[in-house]
Amino acid sequence: MKTAPLELVCPAGTPAALRDAVDAGADVVYVGFRDETNARNFPGLNFSRSELRDGIAYAHQRGRGVFVAINTYAAAGKQDVWHRAIDDAAQLGADAVIIADIGLLDYAAQKHPKLRLHLSVQAAASHAEAIRFYHEAFSVRRVVLPRVLTVAEIGQLTRRIPVETEVFAFGGMCPMAEGRCSLSSYVTGQSPNRQGVCSPASHVRYEQRGGALVSKLGGSTINVFEQSEKAGYPTLCKGRFVVGEYASYLFEEPTSLSTGDILKDLAAAGVKALKIEGRQRGRAYVAEVVRQFRSLVDGLAAGVTVPAATAALRQLAEGQQETSGAYRKDWR
Repeated sequence: MKTAPLELVCPAGTPAALRDAVDAGADVVYVGFRDETNARNFPGLNFSRSELRDGIAYAHQRGRGVFVAINTYAAAGKQDVWHRAIDDAAQLGADAVIIADIGLLDYAAQKHPKLRLHLSVQAAASHAEAIRFYHEAFSVRRVVLPRVLTVAEIGQLTRRIPVETEVFAFGGMCPMAEGRCSLSSYVTGQSPNRQGVCSPASHVRYEQRGGALVSKLGGSTINVFEQSEKAGYPTLCKGRFVVGEYASYLFEEPTSLSTGDILKDLAAAGVKALKIEGRQRGRAYVAEVVRQFRSLVDGLAAGVTVPAATAALRQLAEGQQETSGAYRKDWR
């Protein structure tokens, strides 16, 4: 039985990654400006205005779209930086902007009524009443759901809301209330929700301790890896801490979200689009993940399975470990 294809929304942290994602089969590429208006504000990443103009042209010439993430919360007295990002995204021809801040949504809706608005996962809207509010107040057309809902809950939600739903399909997990997490800022002084940086590389250190590898963030030890273990990137939510006599992962293990084997369930739940996480990743990684998900999505639409693609994605997961997260009840 054939089904309507899911839209594949893919990351690009650089112009080269945008082109590779489009060429590999992305329906849409999402990007950010090179400033604090987006939640992946790291050196060497993101787009200047001229680079975005060229990237949008490249995508549109091939029938693909570009979304611009303006998904951090505006600093008091500095809203002009965020307003300019919205204005420029609209002027450059972005197919949608992804926003969390309610004030920025109001600005975009009033200043650019024809600009398509998507509600960022950073808004953490996970129930019908909240989502309907954003739709009625600002004409939001799509919501990116936080990674806390089961497939059954997503199905119940999509039947009660007048907007499209987009869910995370692959990449880094975030076990916190998205848009509300301040863990990184406690040890680095920089906020993911304000400055757009969670566990910035400038604060990351690795040290050898005997035969073990120690990972640190802002001077705090996050993990100690034995030689037989694969080392993950040091974020507090994926740290291993000693409680009582035992060291364990209190929040989440270093692993990747992967939905390759539940795409049929997500489609049946009414999901419109799949979002791949990874604007910090290299272009080769992005291209390969997009290529494999293109195979899976096309296979789903044609009513066939593609086990080779699922196996390939497993090799691309963090530490080659994967999870279906909250989508399956047994995660809780």
